Amino acid sequence: MQTLSPPARCPACSGRLQITGLRCPDCHTEVKGTFWPNEFALLTPEHLEFLRLYLKVRGNLKEVERILGLSYPTVRARLEGLLRALGYEEESQVEKEEILSRLERGQISAAEAAERLRALRKR
Repeated sequence: MQTLSPPARCPACSGRLQITGLRCPDCHTEVKGTFWPNEFALLTPEHLEFLRLYLKVRGNLKEVERILGLSYPTVRARLEGLLRALGYEEESQVEKEEILSRLERGQISAAEAAERLRALRKR
């Protein structure tokens, strides 16, 4: 029997759906309440499949490239898309904007800003 993931978005308005109940298939216990799905439940099937492969090869992008038959830049772009979908890139973008803002206000030097931006890229 194939297990399907519940929909994450409303089919009428595309809003984020809440989970309001869970049921044990063994003893039929039901839990009612309001629960939000985690970020992984909101991934598209394509992003989820890429994530599964990425984890299976333990983060080796060259191996992902080989298995999918894609170029390294394409695989890297898919990883970046996955990170954006998970909301993980926003933090570095906020940090980047803060560094540039501090540079603009004269609170840090251009050399220090460049060093901090390089450090962000290495994460």
